[in-house]
Amino acid sequence: MKDSSGVAIIFNPDIPSHLKEIETWHSMFISSQGLHDNQCLLIAHHKPGSAVEDGRLPLASHLTRLPLIHSNLEEEPEEARQAFCRYLGNVVNTMSESREREEMSIIT
Repeated sequence: MKDSSGVAIIFNPDIPSHLKEIETWHSMFISSQGLHDNQCLLIAHHKPGSAVEDGRLPLASHLTRLPLIHSNLEEEPEEARQAFCRYLGNVVNTMSESREREEMSIIT
């Protein structure tokens, strides 16, 4: 099943080349697989003293549709964990829906 997977891209927003590399990773692992936006997750991991503020990343326009969480495991580990669990829930739901559609197509 093509739509039964997910992709999480973790990057350091303080490194400008990482912001550009996300486009390559998106093309290779998301666009080429035909994944839905809710099957993808961008994780901007901030180190202590990070210069980038939450929500102010210069991402390419097609990447702004993807869910984005900001993680700082030193200061807010629970928030990152909860956001990742929501993402996993979306992937599981998509897998279940895909399986149900496949079963219905076999029955009909």
